[in-house]
Amino acid sequence: MPRTDRVYKIEMLIRSRGHLSFRDLLEELEVSPATLKRDLEFLRDRLGAPIEYDRDLNGYRFGAEVRGQKHELPGLWFSERELYGLLMAHQLLSELDTEGVISRHLQPLLARIHEMLDGTQLEAQALLRRVRIVSPAKRPVPGPFFESVAEALLQRRRLAMRYLTRGRGARSERVVSPQRLVHYRNTWYLDAWCHTRQRLLRFALDAIEAAQVQPGKAREIPLRRVQAEMDAGYGIFAGGKPRWARLRFDAQAAQWASREQWHPQQQGRWLAEPGASAWELRLPYVDETELVMDVLRQGPQVQVLEPASLRRRVHERLLQAAALYDAAPPSSPA
Repeated sequence: MPRTDRVYKIEMLIRSRGHLSFRDLLEELEVSPATLKRDLEFLRDRLGAPIEYDRDLNGYRFGAEVRGQKHELPGLWFSERELYGLLMAHQLLSELDTEGVISRHLQPLLARIHEMLDGTQLEAQALLRRVRIVSPAKRPVPGPFFESVAEALLQRRRLAMRYLTRGRGARSERVVSPQRLVHYRNTWYLDAWCHTRQRLLRFALDAIEAAQVQPGKAREIPLRRVQAEMDAGYGIFAGGKPRWARLRFDAQAAQWASREQWHPQQQGRWLAEPGASAWELRLPYVDETELVMDVLRQGPQVQVLEPASLRRRVHERLLQAAALYDAAPPSSPA
């Protein structure tokens, strides 16, 4: 039995029975006397459990200050395997982090987990070194802005911000009611009710140039409505009436495309063709921008079958890209 489970069991036994002798604990845990002594010391010295030895009872019990009260050890609801899982989750969150904001707030939890594992701490550190998470094209968010957004979201307050709309190169002052944080392709976004436009909008956090939490309460939008309006499109683009695209992947690309999720509502099927099988994928989209980029990444292994407007747009972008290579490369500066 891992030590994390043993110390939890010791605390539970004493709480339920009032007191137990050293011999009773040995029989319940099936460990050596030396191991039990180390566990009791760990409970008292490292986890602050008020366990004391009573000579009259010849057993261990809670101290007088907590007797008759419910006593629980914080953090002991996790097994050793679950604690390793929490370490892995922390490692993943650190890769999503923005200037260490999340890691800073989670540091007390991480320290507590390492304390719980104690003797196996070296194993935990070795485990984390053997996990590598690659986050290409990451767009970091300034720490103060991320904290302001998170504070307004959690406290249900309005947020005043200056926002850069990159497509138009325009800056605007907005007051929004945050509804949901979204992490997508290594970038953080905020779904919020915009009091300027009077509708739900999605904002890229790295495009926020100033942010301040306001005293006014946020307007509450049912989460079901937020999901319906913001999640219907393809990728990060939201709003509007969805259209459906139909793509055909050749036999080579089909081996991977048939296992990928491009959209939660996608529909796929195998197409029997001479010599091999192709994969057909149907999926909804609102704005074609991101879908076009993903199609272009597949090169000649995918073809847009419909709608015609999406097919023309991909064709235009391919011609524009080919034109760059038809022309002579720009000369290098002297």
